[in-house]
Amino acid sequence: MFTTDKTSAAKQAIFYFLLSGVVFITSLFSSKLLGHTTELWALTYWGPALYFCLFNFVLRYSLKGFAYDIAVRSAFLGLVFAVGLYVSTFNNGYYIFGLYAMAFSMFHFSEFVSVALTNPRTLTVDSFILNHSVQYWLAATASWTEACLEFYFCPSLKSCSWLTYLGVVLCVGGEIMRKSAMFTAKTNFNHHVQTVKRPDHQLVTSGVYAICRHPSYVGWFYWSIGTQVILINPLCIVIYALVSWSFFLERIIAEEMFLISFFGDKYYEYMDRVGTGLPFIKGYEPEAEVSM
Repeated sequence: MFTTDKTSAAKQAIFYFLLSGVVFITSLFSSKLLGHTTELWALTYWGPALYFCLFNFVLRYSLKGFAYDIAVRSAFLGLVFAVGLYVSTFNNGYYIFGLYAMAFSMFHFSEFVSVALTNPRTLTVDSFILNHSVQYWLAATASWTEACLEFYFCPSLKSCSWLTYLGVVLCVGGEIMRKSAMFTAKTNFNHHVQTVKRPDHQLVTSGVYAICRHPSYVGWFYWSIGTQVILINPLCIVIYALVSWSFFLERIIAEEMFLISFFGDKYYEYMDRVGTGLPFIKGYEPEAEVSM
């Protein structure tokens, strides 16, 4: 249906995300309206798994290469979002898992679409950042484990709805900040720290970059904490905050060393005017390196 041209990748991703999500969520709500009861265990373990296997079979048969890679990941994220949307309508406490699933799905899906629209020359299937790192998935698994254990042994802990919705606000705000950074920087944004200056690489200081030097990191930082606030995971809220802060501290210092080598005094002036945006992180400080 679509070409494998990267400029059309955003359309492909959106199409399969919506197709997968709409088909699955329609079947769920149609069944509910007809009076059929969907048991949570069936929804969790059998329905989505069987549905995705069938969907994947059709995609594998009809698409090849990059087009298939986009379609299968977008369809999976669409399915996760649809399941999350359905579960978020439950009134027995399970809704927090639904809201989390929606936030998780939308972050990874919008990441790919944003890169496809703003900087297609860097676009790969890794732009979904689903394979970010082993540590990322270990952290995610830890958060799921904590949420399930606390929900089972202490369900009252998960009943603080205002805290969950505060987490939603953090996630939405973080997403807006990060995607605004990507659309402002456009081809100057990259998922990897650039060690060599491209001829067309420019220092972006307008838009959200006039508010903070690293809005994409700020957005991701608060989004990650927001996911744990949604789940009301007291342990992971603290752990995510500390680990994310440490990760971005190291990354910002490394990145700013290269940005200074790229732009010189222009970047020093920018540093004097605008903070990093993250609490207690000043960024690269040359005088600290000299004193050592």
